[in-house]
Amino acid sequence: MKLYAISDLHVGYKINRKALEALPPHLDDWLILAGDIGESQEHLQYTLDLLSKRFARLFWVPGNHDLWTTRNQNDENDEERLRGEEKYLALVKICREHGVMTPEDPYTMWTGEGGPALLVPLFVLYDYSFRPGTVAEEDAVAWAEETHVVCSDEYSLHPDPYPSRSAWCHARCLYSEQRLSEIPAGTPLILINHFPLRERLVRLKRIPRFSLWCGTKRTEDWPTRFPVSVVIYGHLHMRATDYQDGVRFEEVSLGYPPQWRQERGVEGYLREILPGPQQSFMQAGPIWHW
Repeated sequence: MKLYAISDLHVGYKINRKALEALPPHLDDWLILAGDIGESQEHLQYTLDLLSKRFARLFWVPGNHDLWTTRNQNDENDEERLRGEEKYLALVKICREHGVMTPEDPYTMWTGEGGPALLVPLFVLYDYSFRPGTVAEEDAVAWAEETHVVCSDEYSLHPDPYPSRSAWCHARCLYSEQRLSEIPAGTPLILINHFPLRERLVRLKRIPRFSLWCGTKRTEDWPTRFPVSVVIYGHLHMRATDYQDGVRFEEVSLGYPPQWRQERGVEGYLREILPGPQQSFMQAGPIWHW
């Protein structure tokens, strides 16, 4: 019995979809889906229909793509015009119909090999705080545009009913901090979020100013403030294992078709979280996964 994780399946791409369909069963194992399954409710429905039959349990957190409001001009499906929190809650409903745990559900204890550990799905967005101190928040997007970098979220991820994505992020941080504070002291935790919880994990050499859309400094101390053993995230499409402050950080994304090797299949990109790698916490620098 093992605990695996993967993110950024992006099943809107035919290659990714076909590869997911070829994934063999892991009937005794649990799987964490750390966001960006696709862009629509249909994408999530398809993925959970498939994976719920191949794993003993599933856990899900939303990515930014999952929350997009998209509309095909030839599609009159009102569901895909849901915005912001309404879209998120519709995705949560699909998960619950499949018995999949979400950030809105009670946390689940892993008691298999490498445990015990409490699995904590989070939904924490970004607030443009991953930027230099010399750049004001109101100037942040313009600062990124100077290098021709703008995330599609600016057009497709709506914060309704919140006045901004930053405000939605802050509300989600408060909600999550409250729930984390209610966990009995000393309980080992595995935090699961789509976005990295620390700015120093964002290593985007080609598009460094994309960091604006990669997280919030409000979560910087969570891995040490709470008894965290592992943090799971995706979003960056840069698979890596890091050890910081005695905590293992796992970026578990698959990515777009050019970003992974099709001959390995999705199976080759499942990251074993528990029992996990036998690496020293003194490991220097990231361990990259190709």
